[in-house]
Amino acid sequence: MSKERAKRRALLEAERAERMRRHERKRARRAAMRRLVPKVRVGRTGKLFARRSRAQRAVILTIVLVVLALVWLLIDSWPARIGISAIVIVATPALTVLVLDRRI
Repeated sequence: MSKERAKRRALLEAERAERMRRHERKRARRAAMRRLVPKVRVGRTGKLFARRSRAQRAVILTIVLVVLALVWLLIDSWPARIGISAIVIVATPALTVLVLDRRI
């Protein structure tokens, strides 16, 4: 009877060891894949115009600077200059999203 129990116990331990070996191999494979596959960053990047290409950002900046230069050259009233400049600066992100966003 004890020999049968010992055989069963040895068989169970061998099965348990095989399961543990498979589990460890699978875990090591997952860890290796995790190291190889780059992490996808989801969410904000912290940049103001993060979704825009460098060329798009350059065009946006050029247009804003031209508009501000025209405002400061063509308008004589200081309050009007400051007000229009503030409107241009505040409206730029909203207009950028409206004009350049690819969502339909």
